Amino acid sequence: MASVALTHLDPASRAAARGWSDLTIRNMFIIPTLAFLIVFNIFPLIYSLGYSFTNFAANRSEPWQFVGLQNYRELLSDDHIWSNFVTTAKYVIVSVTGQMIVGFGLALLLNRSFPMKGLITTLLLLPMMMSAAVVGLFWQLLYSPSWGPINYVFGLGDFAWLSNPDSALYAVAITDIWMWSPFVMLLSLAGLSAVPQHLYEAAAIDRAGWWYTFTRITLPLVSPILLIALIFRTMEAFKTFDIAYTMTTQPTAELIAIRLYKQAFQQWDTGKSCALAYIVLIMVLAITNLYVKYLNKVKER
Repeated sequence: MASVALTHLDPASRAAARGWSDLTIRNMFIIPTLAFLIVFNIFPLIYSLGYSFTNFAANRSEPWQFVGLQNYRELLSDDHIWSNFVTTAKYVIVSVTGQMIVGFGLALLLNRSFPMKGLITTLLLLPMMMSAAVVGLFWQLLYSPSWGPINYVFGLGDFAWLSNPDSALYAVAITDIWMWSPFVMLLSLAGLSAVPQHLYEAAAIDRAGWWYTFTRITLPLVSPILLIALIFRTMEAFKTFDIAYTMTTQPTAELIAIRLYKQAFQQWDTGKSCALAYIVLIMVLAITNLYVKYLNKVKER
């Protein structure tokens, strides 16, 4: 009878009836999560860190040897690696800047009432729901010099976007902007909806212009959430691989993520590729730390 009566209670009441404390219930959720995190995230991270100090190659059966910091020294003195970092930095600046401008601009347009607003918002979100590889192949067709619509619309003739190293970088950045601007738009809409309306009403009473209202009310109050979007998109853009790999693999327009892939799975230099991955990780952490410090300053204002 007791078991039958317990089935009519909610989970917390059933746990209380069985004598489980809040701490026990909390541990039932936290411990499996921590175990999953250690097995699938932290352990591979430490394992790869160990390989970065060896000459291990995954396609050879010979025993690996400890080489200390040799992999890091060779990578940091390699001009091609620094060229890849410069290319990646250019890509991150162009792509993230474009996403912030387009995404925030769309959010300002959508932050008002108009017919079919829900449908238009849903359609704008579609690009970021698609697979990155599919998006890359789709835009590869759009950039085609023989029959791609982009060259036809802009009157560029047979200009080969993806064969030229310089234009290939911007072509991939435009594709990334198209795909991820909706993400910035979503975060910006959340920030805009949280701005108190009485501030706009007070500005209207004072006959403040659009630019004054935007720079003195909207932008300062939305800037913290824009900085969060900037952090997320910078980290993602820095490790862009799938879109760039499916669209172009031109050596002089090679992003650091593609270089890392080739080092690990085409040259099978596993130890050095692990070292390169950690160099990239340290750079991303340093950039993120700068953003977070600036974000904290903005919140304190």
